[in-house]
Parts: sequence; C-alpha cells; structure tokens
Amino acid sequence: MTKNFFIKNSETLKNLILSLDYKKIDDLYVKIKKLKKSKNKIFVFGNGAGASIASHFSNDLCNTSNIKAFSFDNSAHLTCFANDYGYENWIKKTLEIYAQKKDFVILISASGNSQNMVNAAKYLNRKKIGFYSLTGFKEKNKLNKLSRNHYWINSNSYNLVEILQLYILLMIVDKLKKIN
Repeated sequence: MTKNFFIKNSETLKNLILSLDYKKIDDLYVKIKKLKKSKNKIFVFGNGAGASIASHFSNDLCNTSNIKAFSFDNSAHLTCFANDYGYENWIKKTLEIYAQKKDFVILISASGNSQNMVNAAKYLNRKKIGFYSLTGFKEKNKLNKLSRNHYWINSNSYNLVEILQLYILLMIVDKLKKIN
C-alpha cells in the first residue's frame, strides 16, 4: 500500500532529524558567522540536487545575511569548465580562479564519492583553504576522509540525504537572520 511507504519514509526522516548532531551544525554556523564578520567569501558546490541546494543556500546567505556567497551552478559556467578541464576538475578549476586563502568552501555530495568533489577537496587541502563537506551513504566515503570538518548523514537514500543537507544549511540561514 502506498500509504505505508509514505508513513515509513516519514518515520525514517523524523528519526534522522532527531539524531542530528547539533554541535556539528553549530560549528558550521560559527564558521559562517565568522565569515560574515571578516567579509571573506563562501563558495558552495553540489551535483544535481546538491547544486540546487548550493544555489538556494548561497542566495539566502547573500539576501538575508549579507554574506558574499557563490554557487557557480550556472549551466554556461559549468559546461564551459567541464568541457575545457573535464567534469571531474571543473570545481577545482573554479576554485583556482576565484577562491582565496581566507575564503570558505562547502561541498555537498550525497555519496561523498563524486570525483569533482574529491578533486576539489584535495586542492583545498593543498592550498590550505578551509572547507566543510556534507555527505551521506557510507561514513568512510572519499570526501569525508579528505575533510577535517564534515557532516555525515546516516542514510543511503538520495532524497533523505538531500532533504537533510538542505535542512541543515537553511537552519543556519535562519539562525544567522536572528543576529542581524
């Protein structure tokens, strides 16, 4: 029965929300709040639904908190850089051009194994640019292994992971709005 599927899925989502590590979320909030004070930029990247999450979060940061946030989800930019440098390198190349040492990057990946995110994380570590990743699926995914700061969502469902990634980031936006 369809109703049972929705009930079960809703219960799973509720349990994931109740199990969130709010200390880790607050740590990300504090990093973003410091960016607001320092006037540095934040870059947010994702693939597929993660790109729409990155775009939404970046726009909200700019609009409600006056933080310089960029998502680079424009199809012209993405296809140009993917064509010229390979899809696995388009984020890294974007960061090479735009990011500076005191900027901050958020990488959003459901699996944590997307090669473009992994290559970006390796570049950020080499250049000592701070970043945070939000992932799901296997806890020991490639991106988590490269990230000193990360949030892992204990689910193998793309939709549940992505819902929680958006929820976490938009809770931070709401908390930032309260300090304005």
